[in-house]
Amino acid sequence: MSKVKLNVLGISYSQTQTGAYALVLTEEFGERRIPIIIGGFEAQAIAIQLEGLKPPRPLTHDLFLNFSMSFGITITEVNIYRLEEGVFYSQLICNNGGKDISIDARTSDAIALALRFKCPIYTTEDILKKAGIVIDIVPDEKDSSKYSVKTRPEKTKPSTSSDEFINTDTEVLEQLLEEAVKNEEYERASRIRDEINRRKSQ
Repeated sequence: MSKVKLNVLGISYSQTQTGAYALVLTEEFGERRIPIIIGGFEAQAIAIQLEGLKPPRPLTHDLFLNFSMSFGITITEVNIYRLEEGVFYSQLICNNGGKDISIDARTSDAIALALRFKCPIYTTEDILKKAGIVIDIVPDEKDSSKYSVKTRPEKTKPSTSSDEFINTDTEVLEQLLEEAVKNEEYERASRIRDEINRRKSQ
């Protein structure tokens, strides 16, 4: 199965889950993006590395890097290999100088480690087809080399896709998806996309 290389595009506050963030990954040679909801700790670990900041004491992911490098172990790549019920599954491909070893990891942790080990991140075309959406990224006004992902708060607290859109016609869902993407409402777009995919799989 062919692999598609991804890059970390940005992190935004979650408008629907307190203390959560939306991590946006983008395919290297394309316009599709994958928004993934992650926790505050993992978002901090990723943001610190993206901005090149050095905490006074090593964070957990920095400790993992130091520990691994001390014993001659490196991460050569990260693979996001499965998407099931809205959950992304990832593997770390590690090498100890003699052989490659695959280790399961949460996707947020895998991305935080990939940034520290400076290794590539991959997913499959199938996952991109299921989870990928096309969105616009706004350049940072103060620094043109940086990008931010902006979200807009929704008027009502959303529920799961099955509850929120279960009685909505598929054609209407397609229009709502296009509108959510246009308005940069990434989480809403993800829920609509998941409902459309659920119907297609039936």
